[in-house]
Amino acid sequence: MKDTLLKLSVKLQILLDEKGQDLIEYALVVALIAFAATAGMGTLATDINTAFSKIGTALTTATSAT
Repeated sequence: MKDTLLKLSVKLQILLDEKGQDLIEYALVVALIAFAATAGMGTLATDINTAFSKIGTALTTATSAT
């Protein structure tokens, strides 16, 4: 019985400890930043691809005109 009460007491102390909350909050912020970066990379990659295509077309036109 003492073992069970001791284990329950330790579990309650862990749940009431606020240091774990800080860690969870930081993990959530990092996850949010990672999600936003991942979502933004698709748009950025498309824009970069379009820019390089335009540059390639302009270079092809400029070199074939001479």
